[in-house]
Amino acid sequence: MCATTLLCRFTMTVSSTSHDPLLARTLILDELFDLSLYKALREISHDTQTQQTLDELIRVETGHLEFWQKFFNSSVARLNLSRRLKLMFIAFVCRVFGSIAVHLTLEAIEVYGVRKYLTLWKSYRGAPLGEALQNILMDEIKHEDVLVTNLTDHRINAEQIRNIFLGLNDGLVEILGAVSGFFGAFSNPATVLTAASTTAVAGALSMGAGAFLALNSEREVKATTALKKHFIGEITSETDIPEQPVRAALVVGASYFFGALVPVVPVVFGAQDVGFSILTAGIVIVLVSMILAFLSGMSVLRRITLNLAIVSVAVITTYLIGLLAKTVWGISV
Repeated sequence: MCATTLLCRFTMTVSSTSHDPLLARTLILDELFDLSLYKALREISHDTQTQQTLDELIRVETGHLEFWQKFFNSSVARLNLSRRLKLMFIAFVCRVFGSIAVHLTLEAIEVYGVRKYLTLWKSYRGAPLGEALQNILMDEIKHEDVLVTNLTDHRINAEQIRNIFLGLNDGLVEILGAVSGFFGAFSNPATVLTAASTTAVAGALSMGAGAFLALNSEREVKATTALKKHFIGEITSETDIPEQPVRAALVVGASYFFGALVPVVPVVFGAQDVGFSILTAGIVIVLVSMILAFLSGMSVLRRITLNLAIVSVAVITTYLIGLLAKTVWGISV
């Protein structure tokens, strides 16, 4: 059911509906952003299926925008500066990286939209705004989400891409903590470099082996289940079998190792303390956090704050442990 039809059915007037002006502006601007983004991606995309999906999304999103503008009796029709900059950045990334970036963006936008509306619906359930949110949510889940899922499921492995960035994040945070502790304990950067590099390699091998063993076990269990269903006459799908364990191990191990290199590189170029490692790692952590937040539909600011807080605790704790080892036990090289 389109948003225009929903508006016809939703007869509650704005004069009898109390609402938060900031929330109203946010909902309208979010829909305007999605519509503007879909139009920008439509210009970038070249394959027919993606173009058709975007055409349909533009149609639906236009209805959603008109719905909220009339519901709140608002004439907001221009994106604010932060959203315009965000739109320009996403469009630039999609133009550079092509269809994979476009499909990931579509999936991320839908995840964020459904999560946002579900949260708001829970808060305003029983109120006129809650009824409007429920109608929009049904449209999101039954129409937009299905469109995007049908497109992306056949083009990308979003879970694998998320695993890449999670591996990068893990390697970055863990080895930054290790470098911090080594600088606290050792006075020789060469010793720090040796210890950190060894830890990075060991961590990458461990992460890869863990992914291999976990997926290998999962494949065996699902293969047995599929065979059992086949025996009793049930139809199974090949998509029930998880990805190849070797491929997953290589992806996870490599992404962890590249993340681990970030805090180690400053030491390679002669850093005498942990400061440069913290600076370079902090910059990359912010970027990775933004990407992970976008792909998962999580608040970007919340994800960055959470990740930086974890990194701060790891750096301080490991550095103090290194100092303790150096002071109490006389460990120093």
